[in-house]
Amino acid sequence: MFEGMSDLWKSKFAEAFEGRVAFSLDPEACQRMASDHTEDLVFMPGVVVEPSNTAEVQEVMRWAFAHDVSVTPAGAMTGLSGGALPVNGGISLSTKRMNRILAIDELNHQVRVEPGVIVQEMQEAVQACGLFYAVDPASRGSCTIGGNLAENSGGPRAVKYGVTKDWVLNLEVVLMDGTVIQTGANTLKNSTGYNLTALMVGSEGTLGFITQATLKLLPWPRFNALMLVPFRSAQSACEAVAAIFKAGVQPSALEFMERSAIELAADYIGEAAPAMDAQVAAHLLIEVDGFSIEQLMPQLEKIYAVVEVYDSGEPLMAEDEASKNQLWRLRRVVGEAVKAASTYKEEDTVVPRGALPELLKAVKEIGERHGFESICYGHAGDGNLHVNILKRGVNDAKWEQDLPQAIRTLFERVINLGGTISGEHGIGWVQRPYMDLAFSEEALKLQQAIKAQFDPKGLLNPGKIWPMAV
Repeated sequence: MFEGMSDLWKSKFAEAFEGRVAFSLDPEACQRMASDHTEDLVFMPGVVVEPSNTAEVQEVMRWAFAHDVSVTPAGAMTGLSGGALPVNGGISLSTKRMNRILAIDELNHQVRVEPGVIVQEMQEAVQACGLFYAVDPASRGSCTIGGNLAENSGGPRAVKYGVTKDWVLNLEVVLMDGTVIQTGANTLKNSTGYNLTALMVGSEGTLGFITQATLKLLPWPRFNALMLVPFRSAQSACEAVAAIFKAGVQPSALEFMERSAIELAADYIGEAAPAMDAQVAAHLLIEVDGFSIEQLMPQLEKIYAVVEVYDSGEPLMAEDEASKNQLWRLRRVVGEAVKAASTYKEEDTVVPRGALPELLKAVKEIGERHGFESICYGHAGDGNLHVNILKRGVNDAKWEQDLPQAIRTLFERVINLGGTISGEHGIGWVQRPYMDLAFSEEALKLQQAIKAQFDPKGLLNPGKIWPMAV
């Protein structure tokens, strides 16, 4: 039972923590934590708590455990699967005040941070030391390290440098009963026991509240080149992706955008879209990087040779930092632009990159069959296609009745292509009905048993990931 469904526990909480931990019962504060970037969902917490250190997190978790009140870890609320929404009310436990970069270890190429640190701010801090943290979701200017850890976030440069899990050495985690654990060690190698660090990353706040993270860093590749390549066929653009890798090139980013995605993004920020003729259907945004300018040209030459075979137009080369930033801005605001244009549903599909052409084809066929318009973009280099299904022109009844079946059909196709139903956004609240496609009943039960071991009362971020309440 969750006492968070009544008001009685709130007065008890206020009495216990007044003057000791920052919190608010104010409806406006609760409203700010009731929604994220996932569609138009709203779930009000009973109280918003903003601890400033691990000890305060422990106290809040112990109290909630003793009083059977649910706790939902929350960061910047930029998630796209509803993972931080307090669906059972209760406590929204925010990382807002835990926003310090605790140490940058230049000797060992590591950084230790609290979960509320903004990703871009940390990137810039380590870059000033000649170091590099590559994970950079579209919302890197506002999303936090804690949220990235919860969802195992990726971003454009995951194709070369990996997703969040590939950068984590060790975590400090507070469990639901207030126990504090270290999940690993601050070493590049670790074969000691079960990999609890990997278990925590991507667990969406259902197993514990991360209070510190030790992340590995790399030397900063100071030089890069960026080009926008137009294609007369979206299918051809997808086919070119695997061919680029087959030619021996390892781009630091390889992004796909349909024409409509670029046009929406340009209109959203009030800028002109890059010049393109009427036949252009899609673009690839391709970046290569290195430690010298001389490392870039051989990669670019190989890419030019590949894309010419796939019915591409003349590549647009970003000549300076301003041009690069303009192209990246177009890519990063696509999601916001789509949301501003229409009620929509975004699916975070991922397949082996060689299957990307088949995935795009399936998206368009399913959309045509159900009468839904789609705008696709995403991290083509790692087979991660963001499928945005737009409601415009579709009545409410059809949207409610047909959309779930269209999504299930899409995910069935994704699984058949060797992929899965989320590449980087997580399952959270909205993707739970489709977990039976990704896992067998036995595998789901095993995951739920792990959850029960960490959180026997089911109080920590309840209602997430699995089709049934856990």
